[in-house]
Amino acid sequence: MAGSAVSGSPMPDPSASGSPVPDPAIADPPESVAAPGSHKTDSPASDSPARSGSSRSGSSGSGSSGSGIAVGSAVPEGLARHEEDAVTDDRSGAVAAAGSTTLDVSQERIRNVLGDAVVSRETATPPASEPEMDTPIMREAAQAVRVLNPARTSAFPQPTHRRVITIANQKGGVGKTTSTVNLAVAFALHGLRVLVIDLDPQGNASTGLGVNHSMDVPSSYEVLVDGASLAETAVQVEQAPNLWCVPATIDLAGAEIELVSVVARETRLRTAIAAYQDEVDYIFVDCPPSLGLLTVNALVAGDEVFIPIQCEYYALEGLGQLLRNIELIQAHLNSKLRLSTILLTMYDGRTKLADQVAQEVRNHFGDLVLDVVIPRSVRVSEAPGYGLSVMTYDPGSRGALTYLEAAREIAERGAGGGPTTGAGTEESA
Repeated sequence: MAGSAVSGSPMPDPSASGSPVPDPAIADPPESVAAPGSHKTDSPASDSPARSGSSRSGSSGSGSSGSGIAVGSAVPEGLARHEEDAVTDDRSGAVAAAGSTTLDVSQERIRNVLGDAVVSRETATPPASEPEMDTPIMREAAQAVRVLNPARTSAFPQPTHRRVITIANQKGGVGKTTSTVNLAVAFALHGLRVLVIDLDPQGNASTGLGVNHSMDVPSSYEVLVDGASLAETAVQVEQAPNLWCVPATIDLAGAEIELVSVVARETRLRTAIAAYQDEVDYIFVDCPPSLGLLTVNALVAGDEVFIPIQCEYYALEGLGQLLRNIELIQAHLNSKLRLSTILLTMYDGRTKLADQVAQEVRNHFGDLVLDVVIPRSVRVSEAPGYGLSVMTYDPGSRGALTYLEAAREIAERGAGGGPTTGAGTEESA
């Protein structure tokens, strides 16, 4: 009975006695108890044993809210690999930075030249009596006046003799005609007398100068095939004083076939230029994008070769063939011919490719490359649609300013201020 009474008697209620009974599952209660529904935040002192234990056992202990790595514990494999990759990336980045030093120098040089083209050399510091060009409109107006030279106060130096320059590159779309037109207008606006001979059957140079080149107009076709004089076919250009143009018509496309049976067909243009008695400082010959008989005539007639090169790799592929043809012309038909000038065109500062091409060209040709580069410009492309050069279409644009500086550099070189002879050219006997 006593055993049944003990086993069947109810357990005493702890609340009845008034003293709490400790829970055997909790040996050491925490110093602070978080409110229901809130996250517990452990102090660093109480959390470090739990972190140490969890790092040794590989799992987080009971009541720990975070995970960590104790001092002296093994570093996880993934973290070690991540640190090694970071070191490798740092080393490869340093190598890439060292390899791009030359490219950065070229890029900085081009940017400086483009920036200098916008700032006038003559009026960099205005007189105290004149207001500073402190607004965009005033600066652009000053640049336009500088390009157009309405008072004819600015004059390029005259060459020591008449310079006959052939603009050639069998690659199409590199800026041959655009450079011919804009350089010719720049020279004429600044006191030099210029004759442009359009030898491209497309007649784009004639279009850019605003000269009529319909089929019934006397043109370079009559000069080559019929023996007409340049004085009979040259037309005054309205855009600039002292500028004349011998236009090209579509008839010129058949000139190469008609000249096949003609004696001394390679020297037809040289004979016409030698007979031209009008006083001019420069004669520019705009060639078609080929290495045919028309281009050969231009190379035989010229004293210098001017090569525009687009800042893209396709423009470099045919350059070797053009240089070999120049050497053949020197050896057999015109020993005075020399490569004098290379102009980088269509430079796009947003791409590293343009800087790489510019650097390669400068490394190979040295001082023959003009310091000025011609950037891509919408204004340059728009001007021919109005029968104008960019010099007269938008004289305040960057394209007009850079072509002006290119013309100035060519004029200074021709007057004895820079290199005019290409390496490897043959001297006349």
